[in-house]
Amino acid sequence: QGFKDNLHAVFCLAENAVGPHATRPDDIHVLYSGKTVEINNTDAEGRLILADGVAYACKDLGADIILDMATLTGAQGIATGKYHAAVLTNNEEWEKACVKAGRNCGDLVHPLVYCPELHFSEFTSAVADMKNSVADRDNTPSSCAGLFIASHIGFDWPGVWVHIDIAAPVHAGERATGYGVALLLSLFGGASEDPLLNLVSPLGCNGDSPAEDMERDSKRRRLV
Repeated sequence: QGFKDNLHAVFCLAENAVGPHATRPDDIHVLYSGKTVEINNTDAEGRLILADGVAYACKDLGADIILDMATLTGAQGIATGKYHAAVLTNNEEWEKACVKAGRNCGDLVHPLVYCPELHFSEFTSAVADMKNSVADRDNTPSSCAGLFIASHIGFDWPGVWVHIDIAAPVHAGERATGYGVALLLSLFGGASEDPLLNLVSPLGCNGDSPAEDMERDSKRRRLV
């Protein structure tokens, strides 16, 4: 699609099958970030490999923008509904950009509360750095699930982290909707040479002067 910047796609995949090496309650895993996780909910397994994925993007790929997207929590459909994905990010500009990109392309997005200083205590563990599921499911569980992933980059990480929970809008009944493809193209379209993607991107460069174009190209971002 005409992207000029260094763009990586990391697929966080695992077979969720019962076997002698399956995760069990009270197991303690050392994740790729080096942090330890006590398993208190074996159904909250997707976030374990997502945490490894973002840690890999940070440590091995040296990314300065990391976006993770997954069907993470059933609570997302309650928080933002069937048609809007939920976005959680450490950057207000990118939160607004996600909302605008969604409106431009039709893959709608709505923000979640980002407040790790109040919510990350839901994962407190006596024997590990954190548990893998919240203590109180009535305390914004979709936000907390995203914070679990962010903690494996580090809340003091200086880059842009964006988490998009797409659990509800990816399906309509038993059919997949294809949600997310248009959103990513729209959101990152400003880094493309495609004029249509430039037009719909909220972070695009329409109207930039040639000097600004040169400056932007000299500060290419690595995108994940």
